[in-house]
Amino acid sequence: MPRATLELHAGQLTDEAIRSTMTNCSRGEAHRMRVPEWVHGCDPAREVVGWRDPKAPERGWLLVPLGEAVVGLALRATPGKGVRTAAMCDLCRTTRSPGEVGLFVAARAGASGRALNTVGTYLCTDLACGDNVRVLRATPRLRPDPGLSVSQRQDALRERAAAFARSVLATG
Repeated sequence: MPRATLELHAGQLTDEAIRSTMTNCSRGEAHRMRVPEWVHGCDPAREVVGWRDPKAPERGWLLVPLGEAVVGLALRATPGKGVRTAAMCDLCRTTRSPGEVGLFVAARAGASGRALNTVGTYLCTDLACGDNVRVLRATPRLRPDPGLSVSQRQDALRERAAAFARSVLATG
């Protein structure tokens, strides 16, 4: 496992513990990351946690359960206001209103990332996928994957987020 993966559970979430999970950014970037207070109450060992940096809106962060560890990923939103039509997030499979899904890129971990290799995917622009899969009924702006229970959507989100994290960690 890369140096930055470790076990994190609710109640152990300090800013420093969260920063230590970051696998695809420099220590300086991780140090400058702003962790919202609400993140400290989450359980990243069981749920995907994502947020945008209010002082650097192009930056986003994901904590992804991967096996027994938690992997932190630094993301960059591509310029623009997101997809201009209704679109589906690749992680939570929630269809969102125009502008609420956008392309995010993550530098690959290690030497590959330092060589500017990236992995991209379309995500909810607020990175609230963990909340979106818990929506019980569709709304005009938020339509979760139909026909699945909340627990099935949560499991599927964890699986897709783990696959994305593995692609970021891949060396080749």
